Amino acid sequence: MAITALPPDTDADIARVTEALAMITPRWNVRILLALSGPPLRYSELAAKVSWLQNSQTHLKLRALCEAGLVERTEHTTRHVAYGHTERGAALLPVLPTIVNWAEEHLETTDRPLPAIEQIEDSLTLLTRRHASAILWVLKSRQEASGRALARLVMPSSDWTNIYPPLRQLVADGLVDTDGIGRPYRLSAAGDGLGPVLGTLSAWSAGQPLDQAAQHPIWGNPQAKPTPRPWVSSQSRPAPTALPPIRAAQSSPAWHNGDLFSHATTARPKAAVPAGGPRR
Repeated sequence: MAITALPPDTDADIARVTEALAMITPRWNVRILLALSGPPLRYSELAAKVSWLQNSQTHLKLRALCEAGLVERTEHTTRHVAYGHTERGAALLPVLPTIVNWAEEHLETTDRPLPAIEQIEDSLTLLTRRHASAILWVLKSRQEASGRALARLVMPSSDWTNIYPPLRQLVADGLVDTDGIGRPYRLSAAGDGLGPVLGTLSAWSAGQPLDQAAQHPIWGNPQAKPTPRPWVSSQSRPAPTALPPIRAAQSSPAWHNGDLFSHATTARPKAAVPAGGPRR
């Protein structure tokens, strides 16, 4: 069932990425996935790695990750149960350094170095805003669009003025720019720089090798952008688990032409934004 008024292939692409973000964004999910990045662990071994979580929380998180198909539970005996990545969960890990790279380029550094896991969690929070994926897709394809045009494509069954709360949030987050009330909206430098992140998430969610991200019809081959403006970091969280190295992806057929927007317009140069970047 279509969730936007965009072409079916694009609508499905956005839906898959939105679902992927919903799997990994909830608090502690990425930390648990990283804790399981080695051999399967017994529950007690995993609990020791995420010791800040209560047992009830760990159980709930593991159950959700198992239901999402990212973690598998193997019962060897009634007293020996192990948890590890599914093939799908393992394939997701190389996406995480891509998110860190975007955060390091487009989010301001603080007075202390932020661990990679905090960079990931803060970035995911920005990307899971309501209607964020669809709005970013349209603006990347069209270069710029009015609020009414965005509403017609992103939320066709709602009152068109409902587009403004998520738009204002994306502007506040530093991912979207506008010259003022009544003026068109366009991606900021940080929003446009999301190409590798959203392209890689799209490839993963479609079951394609991650190297196909560069061939994505909307997010492939991102352009270099100026330095972003400052933001205020969130409060520090527990020490992270080290990110695994990016593994080489295998080749696979590239994206189909049918994935392209049918109404793309001529590219419009993006104006430089003030120094700084999106807030966390």
